[in-house]
Amino acid sequence: MGATPLLDHPPRPGEAMKVRRLLPGDRYGPESLAAHLERHGKLATDRSSRGWRAEMVREVERAGLLGRGGAAFPTAEKLQAVLSSTRRPVVIGNATEGEPASMKDRVLLARAPHLVLDGATMAADLVGARAVTMVVHRDVRPMVDFAVDERVRLGIDRAAIRVVTAADGFVAGEASAVVNWVDRGRPVPLGKPPRMSERGVDGRPTLVQNVETLAHLALIGRHGSQWYRQVGTEEEPGSMLVTLVGAVARPGVYEVGIGSTVGHVLALGGGPSASLQALLVGGYFGTWLSGGNSTLLRPFSALGLGVGLGAGVLVAFPTGVCGVAETARLARYLASQSAGQCGPCRFGLPAIAGEMEALAGGRPARMSDAHRWLEEIVGRGACGHPDGAANQVTSALRVFHDEVLEHEGGRCSAPGGQFMLPLPTKGSG
Repeated sequence: MGATPLLDHPPRPGEAMKVRRLLPGDRYGPESLAAHLERHGKLATDRSSRGWRAEMVREVERAGLLGRGGAAFPTAEKLQAVLSSTRRPVVIGNATEGEPASMKDRVLLARAPHLVLDGATMAADLVGARAVTMVVHRDVRPMVDFAVDERVRLGIDRAAIRVVTAADGFVAGEASAVVNWVDRGRPVPLGKPPRMSERGVDGRPTLVQNVETLAHLALIGRHGSQWYRQVGTEEEPGSMLVTLVGAVARPGVYEVGIGSTVGHVLALGGGPSASLQALLVGGYFGTWLSGGNSTLLRPFSALGLGVGLGAGVLVAFPTGVCGVAETARLARYLASQSAGQCGPCRFGLPAIAGEMEALAGGRPARMSDAHRWLEEIVGRGACGHPDGAANQVTSALRVFHDEVLEHEGGRCSAPGGQFMLPLPTKGSG
């Protein structure tokens, strides 16, 4: 414990500082087990000691680790809830990553699979689970399979590791949908209650953690909470992976200290490649914001998200692309990705998407109805899908207000049919 943060070379004048905790430098391809152990050392756990387990959960609490899957729930609370159960629990590492704009989980597993697997097996040791199920995107399944084989050959894990290919679809990555996929082969959210910490896979207490969260857990297990808190803010310590896409010189996945400004994140990607009219922060359940200088100077993790980190996505949206048309396209996609289990998803989201498409296409649109529906569906869904979709559309109507007025007058300030936001092509999964 007490090691200094792993940083890249000192920044040159005008260059943004890089944090190097999770990703192994600039090497490409997955880090081997030997290279991983050389970089991080062995992770020591003591499954047989209840004292070790209780103290390590307290250390995670002192670190202030929040989940990196989108909900930002305190990791120590999830661990404690499962640890307190009297039944043998189940641990799931979630790398479904159904968010089309996000690549962070895939990049992490493609480059540092053993750090994630360290965290997964540490979580199993902490809560007393005998096995771990890794649910991973098909793009990285071969890398994870190979890494598991490396670990099996050396016998370094007490818990057995099973790898499952994630289901396709936006809601498939929601925690209860992942449990349903592993348990029943249906990637749709489960009704609540009970909590998954009480009854999940096979009716057992189940811990579901995003894979980036598990990687941070493995680092806390090695270096402790004081080391972890050397990066980030007092309220939200540590680093996070951000997928930077859109109008930037070098789109990609970057690691930043929580509390870094939007301008800092953009600088890591070489800066904007065009004039920006807006930013989408947090992914497709995130928040649209003006692209002005006041936004660039604000902390990325707090922009419209409260204490949440969202999916760790920042989209740089350039001038010359129609925000209304882009929002209509995204509203239709989110409506098509619901589980169809409740009224807000079955009726509300398609109706909102229809009015947005009418507005974008220059047809009469009932925007007063759309605004009312956006307010009415919040908090009424079987899961968080309608809330996330409504938040994104509501913020878009605010940020692109002038463009909305243009379209209501039968005009578009950025004609040409260009789109910026990535969406899955049909049949791609």
